[in-house]
Amino acid sequence: MKIVVIGGTGLIGSKLVKHLRERGHDVLAASPSTGVNSITREGLAQAMDGTDIVVDVANAPVWEDQAVLDFFETSTRNLLAAEAAAGVRHHVALSIVGTERLPDSGYFRAKVAQENLIKASGIPYTILRATQFFEFVGGIAESFAVGTELHVSPALIQPIASDDVAAVLADVTLEAPANGTVEVAGPEALPIDELIRRFLRGTQDTRKVVPDVHARYFGALLDDQSLTPGKNPRLGGIHFEDWLAQSVAQAGR
Repeated sequence: MKIVVIGGTGLIGSKLVKHLRERGHDVLAASPSTGVNSITREGLAQAMDGTDIVVDVANAPVWEDQAVLDFFETSTRNLLAAEAAAGVRHHVALSIVGTERLPDSGYFRAKVAQENLIKASGIPYTILRATQFFEFVGGIAESFAVGTELHVSPALIQPIASDDVAAVLADVTLEAPANGTVEVAGPEALPIDELIRRFLRGTQDTRKVVPDVHARYFGALLDDQSLTPGKNPRLGGIHFEDWLAQSVAQAGR
């Protein structure tokens, strides 16, 4: 099959393209750097010609509330219109576990808007919602910084390695459209403050982590259901400590 991966040169996209090519499919890694732009529509019609499946893993370049909403709505509308014209049979999109539960976050509101456009399009679809990636834990830690301390929510999180996300996304892409939402999460749920402590220990960062139920996660207050999956999610197999040890070792080479 011909598969177009929008955002195909990014963290998840590049891994997904590799998985799908290894399974024998004709895969186009589409991004502005390869001449396909879902915002300006440059190269979009040509990319869709003869395409069976489109996987959208593109991410907004900025996180300001209105800008991120504009990005996901414009990009998704342009993609769906081009897919409808080309007769694409399956639209797959990567989203985030908990999008509808965190309306205080502009980014999560934008992902909900994206999902709603997909559901209303009439194109067979699958939305894969993933929990937060291990690769972003350092950035999450910094978002909680208050002076020399990190004031961190103790709500549960179930993070996942991007390698596991890409592998499950490849499976979902090649399955029949779910016309619904599938969830994927890491193998362990734990409080965010404990996750950050493990990250700091692994990176030899001596800052103190202070549990704070009022600490906001990118603008949103959390509870134990905010960032964890529902029943029967697909699970990744890579544990955070193993991933972190490997990442630290690679960084020290």
